[in-house]
Amino acid sequence: MDKNFTEQIDGLLEKYTELLVGEGSAENVEKVKTWIIYSHIAKSMPPLAKHWNAEYPDAKDQIKNVIAEVKELNEKNRQK
Repeated sequence: MDKNFTEQIDGLLEKYTELLVGEGSAENVEKVKTWIIYSHIAKSMPPLAKHWNAEYPDAKDQIKNVIAEVKELNEKNRQK
């Protein structure tokens, strides 16, 4: 991929994270990126997500925690 394009997508993700949870830190960007990817896969290919959840129960718990964190950060951000 073009380096400029990659930087632009990274900037888009950082801004999205900032608007969603209130801060575009590297840690928050990674949480939001994980949430976006998993949510998209779960919606577009539910059997794949179900298989992954069964195959990696520890990771399933981690993704649940990430989703809950993003949701909580979003709710706090919306209350501001």
